[in-house]
Amino acid sequence: MAPLRLNNLPNSSDAALPNPEAVSGLVSASARGLLPWLVAVAFFMESLDTTILNTAVPAVSAALHVTPLAMKAVLASYTLALAVFIPISGWMADRFGTRIVFASAIGMFTLGSLLCGLCSNIHMLVFCRIIQGFGGAMMVPVGRLTLVRTFPKSELIRVMSFISIPALVGPMLGPVVGGLIVHYLHWRLIFFVNLPIGLLGLVLVYIHLPDFREPKTPPLDIVGLILFGSGIGLFSYVLEVFGEHALSVREIFGLLGLAVALIVGYGMHANSIRFPLLHLGVFRVRTFRASVTGGLVTRLGIGGVPFLLPLLYQVGLGYTPVQSGLLIMPQAIAAMCMKTILRQLLQRIGYRGVLISNTVLIGVVLCLFSVIGLHTPVWVILLLAFCFGALTSLQYTSMNTLVYADITEEEASNASSIASTMQQMAISFGVAIAGLCTVFFLGANAAASPAAFIHGVHKSFYALGGLTVLSTVVFHSLRAGDGDSVSQHKVLHSD
Repeated sequence: MAPLRLNNLPNSSDAALPNPEAVSGLVSASARGLLPWLVAVAFFMESLDTTILNTAVPAVSAALHVTPLAMKAVLASYTLALAVFIPISGWMADRFGTRIVFASAIGMFTLGSLLCGLCSNIHMLVFCRIIQGFGGAMMVPVGRLTLVRTFPKSELIRVMSFISIPALVGPMLGPVVGGLIVHYLHWRLIFFVNLPIGLLGLVLVYIHLPDFREPKTPPLDIVGLILFGSGIGLFSYVLEVFGEHALSVREIFGLLGLAVALIVGYGMHANSIRFPLLHLGVFRVRTFRASVTGGLVTRLGIGGVPFLLPLLYQVGLGYTPVQSGLLIMPQAIAAMCMKTILRQLLQRIGYRGVLISNTVLIGVVLCLFSVIGLHTPVWVILLLAFCFGALTSLQYTSMNTLVYADITEEEASNASSIASTMQQMAISFGVAIAGLCTVFFLGANAAASPAAFIHGVHKSFYALGGLTVLSTVVFHSLRAGDGDSVSQHKVLHSD
């Protein structure tokens, strides 16, 4: 990789800067102190927006005159946009500079939030959520990249730990804040809360963010972007409309075949050019392959839970949006608590043992969600939410860190892009699968009855639990010592 250029700094020239230690000497102390806060606020906006809408789904669907299950497209479109555009975030930052890309990302995210709040039908809302997703796809990777290029390695653990806090606080506050807004104010304010934060961040980023860029960048793989984006977008659409009567079976399977052909076409294209959108060669690394593909299957099951639980609580059990948000909050609290013992668990058990056993436990908890009914004590619901939050936190952290166990420094950027893209793609597909399962189990005319709705959601949880457990097949491919360099787990094993 060519050395980086740092532009528009006092007393800096066009000379290339060799490393972050040299860069940190040119970035002012005030800018270095403010930078983690700017990135943390951007992370908070992005993570908050993934959950704040969940508890508002029934209210928004009523306002837009659609069924609650139809709102799965609004939730899935955001994460799908993240999956499509994350791969080009690194290229955008290298080509146009981190400052203008990060500022543009915040501006695009804020604009998308404004437009979402002004929408009067679900089709426009889906489109505006895609605009939000495009901004979010640029914010998170470019923000992390800016920190890596600004701070020396000796400070990275401290800085990265600091900016990870909003990613945990956002999902904890999202359901409650969304419930409060819907209950006491108006659902449109769910999107408008981003406006003052985004505008202030836009100004501060443009003034204080360092501007890194590559002197030379390879051409953008436009063909790859079209093939990959069209393939996963079409696949997500097929999952959304499958089970509805808008298209015939022949049309559904025709679109599914086209989606598969586009994705396979991207794989062939990526192996035939020098600078593909995503370098797929890293899948030859066993730990990377297991963590990413196993994570894909796991998230297909887990990803639909934030969509189904608020519907179960509000549509099925009759809880208010505020009550629904409070019932979901223990998930985030448990996730934060689990962070304190994650390292010890991985050191003691190792990646293979943790991922296999923990995946089974998550599947069991998903099935146990089916016991939640009209007469279930609140403490049981809270206990299940806490267990689910703790287990998913352990699962996500284990999968996310195993990605880099055997990846070289040169492959790290590409591996990160692929892992992030697959994560968002799986979450989007997970929402679509959860909606598909619920529609299938509800039948044609059962949605009007709360009891029938509860029964259909219960069966969906069984399906999602079984799908999650299926990912243990992938994790069984891991060997006893895989990831020991990261987890510090010491075992006797042989190749």
